[in-house]
Amino acid sequence: MGDGRVVGIGGIFFKTRDPEALNAWYAQHLGIEAPDGFMQFTDGGPVVWSTFEKGAENFEPQGREFMINYRVDDLDALLERLRAAGVWIDERRDDSEYGKFAWIADPEGNRIELYEPR
Repeated sequence: MGDGRVVGIGGIFFKTRDPEALNAWYAQHLGIEAPDGFMQFTDGGPVVWSTFEKGAENFEPQGREFMINYRVDDLDALLERLRAAGVWIDERRDDSEYGKFAWIADPEGNRIELYEPR
């Protein structure tokens, strides 16, 4: 038995105009298969929780109140495939001590951070 505290992220949930179409986009472009409306990740990698100030530029140009970060196994290969499919890709990149980062947006304008760990 625990001591009554949060120990991890149990899920990410957000509203969409067309769940079926957005699920299909995520399956096609990011490999997130959600046949029943959800996908359970089982890689056991780290999950980061972080807050940003209201005017943080990390979420631009979409101006949303949230951004989802997905760990990927080959950022360059994924970006090449997304570019060929016409997915919006931010020109900015970050290569830091933590890994490589890039940003895209889904068809509803939700900003997505892609992260390849070191």
